[in-house]
Amino acid sequence: MLIAFNKPMNVLSQFTPEGGWPALDGFGLPKGVYAAGRLDRDSEGLLLLTDDGRLQARITSPRAKLPKTYFVLVEGVPEAVDIGALTAGVALKDGPARAEAAEAVAAPGWLWPRDPPVRVRKSITDTWLRIVLTEGRNRQVRRMCAAIGFPALRLVRWSIGAHDLAGLAPGDWREVSA
Repeated sequence: MLIAFNKPMNVLSQFTPEGGWPALDGFGLPKGVYAAGRLDRDSEGLLLLTDDGRLQARITSPRAKLPKTYFVLVEGVPEAVDIGALTAGVALKDGPARAEAAEAVAAPGWLWPRDPPVRVRKSITDTWLRIVLTEGRNRQVRRMCAAIGFPALRLVRWSIGAHDLAGLAPGDWREVSA
């Protein structure tokens, strides 16, 4: 079984609440499934869950190089050279990181309002980026954006491989084919 779940903001990618934060146990997911990868508490979007250990390993293995697409709202307006640095590679404390693709995009039309809303500062413009990674290190997208000087204000994972969020509201899930 493989499940696509739209993880809301401030929900943990585990089944046990911790530190006062809600967890996956409150969303009516089938028993026996577990997350194939993680999504930070302060990030939103696609989380795949499965009851198949081999499938979970295939989804999360760095060797699989499964593309993951993120939409990230950054503070400021990156220029082409800044965005190009994401695909050329940036230095992080745990080693170099490189996006497969990165581009500035219009605000996604499918995006839901965030709760709580993103802090807006009148004096600083913000920009949406679409970033594709084939690895998934801890807080990697946020750290890569910070490395080029544009802190992430909101991060939404749209897809993992062939699976995406189309038609899933935050907190909703559906079974998908593996």
